[in-house]
Amino acid sequence: MEMSVSYLIELLGVIVFTISGAFSAMQKRFDAFGVLIIGFVTALGGGTIRDVLIGYTPVSWMRTANLPLITLVTGILTIFFKQYIKNLKTTFIIFDAVGLGLFTMIGIQRGVAEGLSPEICIILGTITGSFGGVLRDILLNNIPQIFRKEIYATACIVGGIVYFLLISTFDKNIARLVTISLICGIRLVAVRYNLSMPKFYA
Repeated sequence: MEMSVSYLIELLGVIVFTISGAFSAMQKRFDAFGVLIIGFVTALGGGTIRDVLIGYTPVSWMRTANLPLITLVTGILTIFFKQYIKNLKTTFIIFDAVGLGLFTMIGIQRGVAEGLSPEICIILGTITGSFGGVLRDILLNNIPQIFRKEIYATACIVGGIVYFLLISTFDKNIARLVTISLICGIRLVAVRYNLSMPKFYA
């Protein structure tokens, strides 16, 4: 049961982040190959950096064809339904927020499985949730969201803290659901009401 829940979270994360990346690439008018590559990088980039940092090699997506295949199929479907997706003004924001919550949870769980401290697990969760988007934005020639005023990585950190507070009292699956929902909610509320971190100028 433990493995199935973790794997389901990972699959959902890969799907929503692939859609997020592919949609962003289509907004930049990339060709089909470019759209698929950006979707792949967005979905698996953060996890790749996480696995390299903890010495988990070959990295996750190289151990089975499932994850790359899912990104490929999801990317193709995103292209196929591009007109429908294009008409959804909040598509990018919603999928990005959901992916952020799911992937942060994946990173935290990987850190826990490695026996790392809660602080390091939260950092790994933030990397897993945020750095696929960082790579996406760099390849799209955008300033990464994590480095702008928007509340992005902060949502991952808050969610990670809440997760470790919850697991001492509640079932792990409940803690996961609450954490994912909280991260997603923080991100969406921040975008909706234009909330931001303080800005500093030189």
